[in-house]
Amino acid sequence: MILLIFGGTGLIGSTLARHALQNHKVFITTNETPNLLQNVKSEKLNFEKDTSRIEMLIKSVNPDYVVNTVGHPSVEICETDKQVANFLHVDIVKDIVNYCKEGGCKLIQFSTDYVFDGNVQRNYTEDDTPNPINHYGKTRLLAEQIVNNASQNNVVLRTSVVYGWHEKSRFTNWIIQSLQQNKTVDTFSDQYNTPTLVDDLVNAILKVIETKASGLFHAAGKTCINRYEFAKAISESFHLDHKLIKPVTKKEKKQVAPRPVKPCLDSNKLECLIEFDFSTINQGLNFVFNQSKASKPNL
Repeated sequence: MILLIFGGTGLIGSTLARHALQNHKVFITTNETPNLLQNVKSEKLNFEKDTSRIEMLIKSVNPDYVVNTVGHPSVEICETDKQVANFLHVDIVKDIVNYCKEGGCKLIQFSTDYVFDGNVQRNYTEDDTPNPINHYGKTRLLAEQIVNNASQNNVVLRTSVVYGWHEKSRFTNWIIQSLQQNKTVDTFSDQYNTPTLVDDLVNAILKVIETKASGLFHAAGKTCINRYEFAKAISESFHLDHKLIKPVTKKEKKQVAPRPVKPCLDSNKLECLIEFDFSTINQGLNFVFNQSKASKPNL
């Protein structure tokens, strides 16, 4: 297969490229971070400055799959600058969908647990009705609908708090680096997610490609956990002082964008289809710790 990965130097994109190289031809786009992967062709592309080259790339690479990992990293900025969120999450996706349709390639698009309001007392399945409460979630839901309506062969993967041994794994790096420097960190005790090991996510993507699966799926870790407990689990795995981690609530630490309290995802549908198991928090963090002992963070 030929894979074209938009956002190929990010956390998901670069990890996918490294894993996919074993069996597929891989082409990635870069922005500010250079391509350091051997045997991977790349093209610099800033979506905000040069959207016209999206069509050119899809036509010239002629991929079997386009994997779009590009999205705004800040839920807060998406709330205060809705135009930026609309452009990256909706307008660009429309363009990619249209060019994929013209080129006859399948699209894998990422979405988020933030399409849900987090008010149910169980993990969400694909059959649950979305109800996003912030603009980030609203734009991601619009993108889902665009991708699903364009072709029954496309894939949408909802995931959550992706982490790994990687320079762009923001939450885990923040916790590890702060604790190593004996700095106190405050993390939310009333915001839950199902954190997802990036290596699990990309292996699931490769199985989706291998099995030619299509449709909407949840692709997230098995443990529904709040950020405070997640941070403590990180400290334990890396043998750092968990007493430096302080719980905080959304009433105590204000955020611009409202967050769903508990939008945890149930990935059973995808796991059964591709015969794959996502990791628990302990399994995932043990994997990350073992990687940390062997190498520098991946790019």
